[in-house]
Amino acid sequence: MSLTLVAMLFTQCQKNDVLDPLSDDLMLKHGSKNDGPPKGTFTVTIKNVSKPYDYFAAGGKFIPDGATAAGPAFPGQSFTISFHAGKGHKLSFATMYGASNDLFYGPGDEGIQLFNGDMPLTGDITSMISLWDAGTEVNHAPASGEQGDNEHVPVKSVRNTDNVMDGFMYNTVEENIQVLLAYDGTSKFTLTIKNLPSSSTPLSPVAWVVHNDMQKPIFEEGSPDYGKGLEMLAETGNAEPLRDYLARRSGYVSPIAPGVWVVHKKGFKPIFKNGKADYGKGLEMLAEMGDPSTLAASLMAEGYTSGVYNTPDGATSPAPIFPGESYSFTVDAKAGEYLSFASMLGKSNDLFFAPDDMGIRLYNGRESKRGNVTWEIKLWDAGTEPNEYPGAGIHQGPGGTDENGKVMIVHDRFRYPDVYRMIRVSITRN
Repeated sequence: MSLTLVAMLFTQCQKNDVLDPLSDDLMLKHGSKNDGPPKGTFTVTIKNVSKPYDYFAAGGKFIPDGATAAGPAFPGQSFTISFHAGKGHKLSFATMYGASNDLFYGPGDEGIQLFNGDMPLTGDITSMISLWDAGTEVNHAPASGEQGDNEHVPVKSVRNTDNVMDGFMYNTVEENIQVLLAYDGTSKFTLTIKNLPSSSTPLSPVAWVVHNDMQKPIFEEGSPDYGKGLEMLAETGNAEPLRDYLARRSGYVSPIAPGVWVVHKKGFKPIFKNGKADYGKGLEMLAEMGDPSTLAASLMAEGYTSGVYNTPDGATSPAPIFPGESYSFTVDAKAGEYLSFASMLGKSNDLFFAPDDMGIRLYNGRESKRGNVTWEIKLWDAGTEPNEYPGAGIHQGPGGTDENGKVMIVHDRFRYPDVYRMIRVSITRN
């Protein structure tokens, strides 16, 4: 992952005096006299509620370049596909060898590595493509039109006649197709699959998916078809079922990084000020690298009650939280005090979750804050590094370019899930 999380154990500063066993709320309920302002201990829980998608992005291409309707690409035609991907991502795709019973073109079952370190893969990648037998229908002579019975054998490579071992002759991959990959310098790739004029087969519409290392989203060599749409593509050229299956399992998922919390008085804005440049006291490190330690130290040096949360609930060591996981921390506060906190959206350049710059009011009169407060949380842009495509930027993490911008609610050309679909924050009065 592009995210660099510097998870550090950090000792929170000294808390307020221990509360009486009977809380202020209970004292009021039972009519007890309380001459001072209410005070108490609160537990804050931050949970990653993102949907745990398996893959980053997926889609299909159904209309050949220059055509106006969906259909196969005949010799001399092509399919062009654009997609976003970052370091660590791979590409898999499948397109039917039309003049067959159940053959298809695609890379190996683990896909094509799109980056080698910082270098994107570009140029002619035809040598990375093979002709595969889906193992779902008995082969007949190419272009014979004969229907095959169910084959029920594992998927196996059919790059040439020796591998196919079905007695039929196929052109080599290079004689039928050419596959090109281009990169725009940010995060956008363009894949072009050309059906060469000398080709012996049409090509069906294409199903594609961007995924992580060690995943085999379309098939596994030597194993039966998954039953998720490859058979339909390889036998009939219908890419829609496989496209739909991959698309349902694809989307942006980000960890939430360790964060910092601070209790402060009304009117104070200790972490940031909306519309102003970063204070330069550690927010940049938090928003770009997921490291809250510098900001927490700065806040404590200024006399604030502050600390970090960095260990997921149920865990024993610091780490980011992934879908279904949570952080919890406790704070002591009295009437008139507010709570501010911030956590990086992991797969981003410099975005972070936080309430408004003035924080969350913990008391309304003598009534303490309780329940779900996610509606008070927003996704902020620290203004310290230019934003890139979510989850696919090549500069996400250390080493990005300084933006010299202002802290504000994120507003760029990219689309992000709604805040409440990524994070849930609740407060409990102990």
